[in-house]
Amino acid sequence: MHPPKVETFDLAASVNTDPKGFHRPVDTYRVEPWGLYMARPADHPQFHYLESWLVPSMGIRATIFHFTPGHERDQDRYVDIGQFDPGPSRWTSRDLYLDLVVRTGRDTRLLDVDELLQATAENLVDAATAEEAITVAAAAIDGIAAHDHDLDAWLGSLGMPLSWR
Repeated sequence: MHPPKVETFDLAASVNTDPKGFHRPVDTYRVEPWGLYMARPADHPQFHYLESWLVPSMGIRATIFHFTPGHERDQDRYVDIGQFDPGPSRWTSRDLYLDLVVRTGRDTRLLDVDELLQATAENLVDAATAEEAITVAAAAIDGIAAHDHDLDAWLGSLGMPLSWR
């Protein structure tokens, strides 16, 4: 089991440093009072571009993956549960293992509970942090489901309108 993945978002340099330490050029950063938007190319075999919103107060990172042909997935939004620390020129994220797959208008699925439990058992996260992750995931699932499994509608209803490229 791996420790929580940490990522940095350097607004001044327009760089995103992934959990493995690779520096990725960012096309767009946009800061809102409630979150950070990032859009950047990806050199991944399954997707060529990604867009994300980090929403610290909700403990989530919402992503749209632009898949390469043949690697499409039946999902509209992918949500990482984590801890997000904003700064004037640099943000950081710490992934807390749990993920949600949102299929707008259909369902929201919780993933990787086994990873969170294993990380807790191996003392990679403490019990309070694991509880926080579960609480955040449950609140997000409830909010998304209450808006017909529409992540954007849920956050919009809370005064956090998402816009994508």
